[in-house]
Amino acid sequence: MRLEPFYRCALIDRHWALWPNPTCISLSSGTYTHLRQMSRTDKQIRIDRFFAAHRDSGLPVTTQRRAVFEAILGRTDHPTAEQLYRAVRGQLPQVSRMTVHRILATFTSLGLVARTCHPGSAARFDPKLDQHHHLVCLDCGRIIDVEAPHLNHVRWPQIKSDDFQIQDYTVHFRGRCGRCSQKPLSRQRRAHGRREKNISQLNKRKL
Repeated sequence: MRLEPFYRCALIDRHWALWPNPTCISLSSGTYTHLRQMSRTDKQIRIDRFFAAHRDSGLPVTTQRRAVFEAILGRTDHPTAEQLYRAVRGQLPQVSRMTVHRILATFTSLGLVARTCHPGSAARFDPKLDQHHHLVCLDCGRIIDVEAPHLNHVRWPQIKSDDFQIQDYTVHFRGRCGRCSQKPLSRQRRAHGRREKNISQLNKRKL
């Protein structure tokens, strides 16, 4: 399978950077479609799955877990644990950061959310569970979903099962989002520095 046309669109032409505030784009025959957030029906299906997963695992459905799950379902920016903590704290002032971290770890183990990691960035959480790929901004850390069906059929490398067992994959395209591309270079560097500082502070809190 040849991936050159997709890379040419995503990395060289950088058409995706023209969107001022995209949540998800779809690549098909060179066309880009701005997709909407999760529909009300899809949210209800996910909430039903939330209750079923807790019931099957014998875990109680607490107010904190319900609040965190509803918070992440309403977002398309792949939030960090800190962002979700701040969002939930307005509703539940008594909730702690550690509680939110534990809840997200539970959701990940139950298959209710996906944990997305990129080098040099804090872990992000994705409510979208079907296979998709990401555009990652090197300046602000923003993550944008990419729907590209032809990337879902990449042939896996031949690796000895004793060394490593591949279970899944996603493709990450790194570049600059529309907002950062329009900033002067000096502002881009300052934004990158602030992002690195925030990540460092977040890692210290975890310790």
